[in-house]
Amino acid sequence: MALEGLRGKWEILIKPLISRMENISPSLITWSTLPLAFLTCYFLSSGGRDVNGAIYLLVGFFLIILTGVFDGLDGTIARTYGKTSRYGDYLDHTIDRIVDVAFILAIAHNSAWVVNPVWGWAAALSTLFGSYMGTQAQSVGLGRNYGGFGRADRIVVTLIGVFLAALQAFFEFTDPNWLGIDWNPMILIIFISLLGGIYTFFSRFFAAIGDLKTLDKQEPLTNTKSTSLVDE
Repeated sequence: MALEGLRGKWEILIKPLISRMENISPSLITWSTLPLAFLTCYFLSSGGRDVNGAIYLLVGFFLIILTGVFDGLDGTIARTYGKTSRYGDYLDHTIDRIVDVAFILAIAHNSAWVVNPVWGWAAALSTLFGSYMGTQAQSVGLGRNYGGFGRADRIVVTLIGVFLAALQAFFEFTDPNWLGIDWNPMILIIFISLLGGIYTFFSRFFAAIGDLKTLDKQEPLTNTKSTSLVDE
């Protein structure tokens, strides 16, 4: 979505920081995101509905931002200093998926806000399916598809939801009931992530179908040794 277009502005904003990081390995920054994300998950899963819970959620809120900063640094450093590599790209996308799922599941397993974590697992699965369609398009000769409800959109929704949950916990607001469900910001994060993942999967799938039919007409496959390109 449109939030992915903010990447260029983000790189301009952190340019002064990048200018001092020439000797730092982008992969080191990528790996550093992982323990930071797991620390974030602790606060997201532990924040209750009282003042202490609000503090936990606010800490989680700022750690999500810090995780996002680390996630943006590795690619920017690699492009700025000519350190791009297939390994770095592969590692970055792998850890991004781990972080995406970890945040959703941490929220889903916070029993103070979410009664049934199964919806969190469904949201995590739909998120993975949506991400898979983007990279799968690239694997068959198309460009990587970033359409749909992207990672930047998901992070923004998570930040807004966690911040609103912290406010609700601090002021001890009760959940409004609609359709038999007690709605709160943490549940909305899961609900929006679930729908966003489903939407992303189908939008990327059908976008790729059209492009692949055109590509097959222009460059038909002949004598390929890859079994992955054969109908099963």
